[in-house]
Amino acid sequence: MSPLSSLESRAPADAPGAEPKLNGSPVLSPTRPDVPATLPIEPPATPWPRTDRPLTIAIIGWARLSSQEREGSGYNLNKSELARGLVLSGHKVAYLAAGMTNRLGPTLSAGAPAIVLREQWGGIDCYELRNSPNAAPAAFNFTNMATEIAEPASSAMVVGWLRSVGAVVAHVHSQEGYALDLIPTIEAAGIPVVVTPHNYWFLCPQVDLLHHEHTVCTDYDGGRKCQGCLPGKSVAKLRTTRAWGQSLEYLLGLYPADVIRKLAYGVKPTIRALAKGQFARRWTEPKLKPDALNDPELALGFDSVQRDPLRGTAIYHHPPIYAEDRPRDYARAEWSTNEQLLDGRDRHRVSLTIYGKRRDAGVAALSAASLVTPPSDYLRKVHVAMGVPENKTRWVRLGQPHFDQINRRARRSPFYDARPWDPKSATRPLRFGFFGTTRPNKGLEVLTRAIPLLAQSVRERCQFIIRAQGYEFGFRKRLSVFPEVSVHGGYDLYELISAAGTYDVGILSHIWLENSPLVLLENFHAGKMVICSRLGGPVDWIRTPEDAPDAYNGLFFTGGDEHMLAQQITRVVTGEVPIPSQREIHDRTTLVSYPAHVREVESIYHELIRARRNQVAGPAATRSHAH
Repeated sequence: MSPLSSLESRAPADAPGAEPKLNGSPVLSPTRPDVPATLPIEPPATPWPRTDRPLTIAIIGWARLSSQEREGSGYNLNKSELARGLVLSGHKVAYLAAGMTNRLGPTLSAGAPAIVLREQWGGIDCYELRNSPNAAPAAFNFTNMATEIAEPASSAMVVGWLRSVGAVVAHVHSQEGYALDLIPTIEAAGIPVVVTPHNYWFLCPQVDLLHHEHTVCTDYDGGRKCQGCLPGKSVAKLRTTRAWGQSLEYLLGLYPADVIRKLAYGVKPTIRALAKGQFARRWTEPKLKPDALNDPELALGFDSVQRDPLRGTAIYHHPPIYAEDRPRDYARAEWSTNEQLLDGRDRHRVSLTIYGKRRDAGVAALSAASLVTPPSDYLRKVHVAMGVPENKTRWVRLGQPHFDQINRRARRSPFYDARPWDPKSATRPLRFGFFGTTRPNKGLEVLTRAIPLLAQSVRERCQFIIRAQGYEFGFRKRLSVFPEVSVHGGYDLYELISAAGTYDVGILSHIWLENSPLVLLENFHAGKMVICSRLGGPVDWIRTPEDAPDAYNGLFFTGGDEHMLAQQITRVVTGEVPIPSQREIHDRTTLVSYPAHVREVESIYHELIRARRNQVAGPAATRSHAH
């Protein structure tokens, strides 16, 4: 419970001099202890509308529902919040995860598959398919294609679970950890299936259509190009390793299991050392701060320093760059990469290897579903180009609770109608925000290379705020020469609510065919203009000055082209492209609220259930009429 919600008394907004109280005591100002602080008045809760047609719905994925964005990122956040919204509406929801959990069997390897109840969260019974023959996330299953194409036993087990929970509709958000014959098996059992693909997994075992995590894959060459795209891993070994670790954690607890695990890891090196006659393995205490903050101006101090237009603000200290700090290369896409992928329909339907057969199975799986509901129209079009019937697809835009909170924060701002920055009158830098991860597909490396390309006069009028989950230290070292850049670690939903006040323009520099990136929608809900790679789903939201001079909300650059990204940043900083106000961004962008999203998905369930009943009743009515 928040401190504001525990206020024991609240004065009306027009009551002068009333003291807000927290747990019976006045709340004092931190700067003037004798003066009560002013607390905002918490609004009354708005009741959530309840359905008069409750359903039992099964949601299927791989990540733990209660982990939300911490496992599975935006895909898991979306499905967990959808599940919670359906429960609020009065529906019964059950969830099944697969591919992540294992337990030891009698042979001291991963045991037989079984579906067990793991926990309850948000009013949802959360189950897991333990010891699934397919591993999740998808990268761990890359050499397990035959089992990923079909695994009748585990698919039949899922159907049995659906019947046991009484599901009248199944909603698949990810099939990583399952086999591709799952959807046809469920549909054959008479249960309609809705599929919301959040990436390209049904078409690509690498998930992102990003060859070697480097180049957009517009031609998979019948599956031959897939071979070696990701490093091969033994799925059997992975399942056994997970089974040992997770079984020990279950039996002993997290920390004792970790001790045993570390002892086990040390056995092989110890045996090797003994074989070499090394009877002692001495431990050398590491230097905890090996990097020296070098300074060529160390003797200068600061008294005699004045601004030098030629030198600028750069701070040179030459940080050491280790292997883990080095940049990962990427390929520059083409402006028309989106269209190239959609134009290759015949090329995409040639199967020459097991990976080609796997794509065929993915297309067949989606074709068997009652409805496929991608969160962007581009994602929908790609699946249609690969062979999914267009009449089986429908674009369903995403809505999230934190989107709405961010949006309301913008609408209630006293600066809602003010354009945030004008180069002629500005007394502060223009602030750019990057939110994401350090994974190669998110393109932080593209932004890292674009910043040094900016003219000094442009860069010094900027401030780049980078928030990236993962190993960001290498980026921080490489960019620390520019005081206009600050690199931070990961972030959470609480920070996102307030983050809108820290930047003016969003940057999405991804190098893959993004689906419906939550970061893009978070920017738009916050009323922020966006500079974005022209790859994937963002084309469904962004309108540029070239296309809509009076209604633009962003700028595009060619994916992976750091020079064009620097040019677009320059256009904004110099005022060539004025930055719209938060209200203007909202007026120019199609956004969907969380309640509207839940209602739309709910209506789809009813539509499909009604169609299935009519389909079943049709032959029966015909037979009855014949008699």
